[in-house]
Amino acid sequence: MQWPGSAGEHVLQCNWGTQHRAQRFYRDQVRDRLLPAMKQFVGRMEMAFLATADARGECDASLRSGPPGFIHVLDETRLVLPEYRGNGVHASLGNITENPHVGLLMVDFVRDLIGLHVNGRAEILSDAQLRSTWPGLPAETAPGRRARHWLLVEVEEAYVHCRKHIPRMTLMPRHRAWGSDDPARKGGDYFGARTPAAPPAGAIPAPRAPMDAVSGVPVPAPARDPR
Repeated sequence: MQWPGSAGEHVLQCNWGTQHRAQRFYRDQVRDRLLPAMKQFVGRMEMAFLATADARGECDASLRSGPPGFIHVLDETRLVLPEYRGNGVHASLGNITENPHVGLLMVDFVRDLIGLHVNGRAEILSDAQLRSTWPGLPAETAPGRRARHWLLVEVEEAYVHCRKHIPRMTLMPRHRAWGSDDPARKGGDYFGARTPAAPPAGAIPAPRAPMDAVSGVPVPAPARDPR
């Protein structure tokens, strides 16, 4: 039988004695399409991690986020992600022009503590191209959330991500500055990467408490350890 996955993972499974567990996982959990429960899961996600690699295999991982349901399931083998205005680098999209293989990881940190992997091949489409085929796709009205381009992902693998190590988080209200070029709202020089170390005249430094300063929502104090 031809199992999913790479030759490398199969070799390690044999070397480390996990092939029977792995084969049970492939058989019970890995599917080549989105099941009904997977579609519902995607439809309520507010973020996803996107993995890409260029033609040389050099990798990049990026965060995509939006209102609940910003990732649209077209059918059991296709979904689309809007490309909102960002920093103009286009690292993920640039990789996809060289290598269409992508990996998506969506995680529910709040309610069910479960994740979904979707691996497949991606194609970059303009908003007009996508809507010519899927005219019923919802149209954004909020400034900064109007996608000029979309990622169309053809699903090749879809499978669960184990819940036992997923931390539980709490949603906090936040105002998102969609489409903003305000350096502070985009993070400023949070990690001190700017050269020279002193910012140029007029630069806006990153706030020390980004969530508090940018969103106006106080950051809760860490919970006291009862031990």
